[in-house]
Amino acid sequence: MNDPLKPSVALLVKLGSLVVHFEEFHSKSGHDFDLHALETLQADPEVQHWFSAMTKMALLPVKR
Repeated sequence: MNDPLKPSVALLVKLGSLVVHFEEFHSKSGHDFDLHALETLQADPEVQHWFSAMTKMALLPVKR
């Protein structure tokens, strides 16, 4: 990834999937599958690289 502000379509799909699985997991019908999907997506190298680059640019919240 050359520019974290211009993510690939694949990365956008992964980030969107993170949001959907988060919402599903916290819904009344949430399932352990959603938690597993969240953990898998969060550990994805492309997601990790993007997150790191965005953090270095101070564009994401700082973890407590």
